[in-house]
Amino acid sequence: MAMAADDIEAMIKAAFPDAEIEITDLAGDGDHYAARVVSAAFAGMSRVKQHQAVYAALGGRMGGVLHALQLTTSTPD
Repeated sequence: MAMAADDIEAMIKAAFPDAEIEITDLAGDGDHYAARVVSAAFAGMSRVKQHQAVYAALGGRMGGVLHALQLTTSTPD
């Protein structure tokens, strides 16, 4: 079972309403995505904490319906 890019974006947007989000399906299979998430909410967080926050927004779907997500996170410039 795959997860749609729109669903991933919606879940991240629900947790980070100010975020700029770009989702790319890396393999065309709905299982391997890259996400670029830019949010002011990441200010003061380490990169690891930023990634953990995005994974938390996905509600435990990593490793299940969402097999792989390559993350790039940052704060707005």
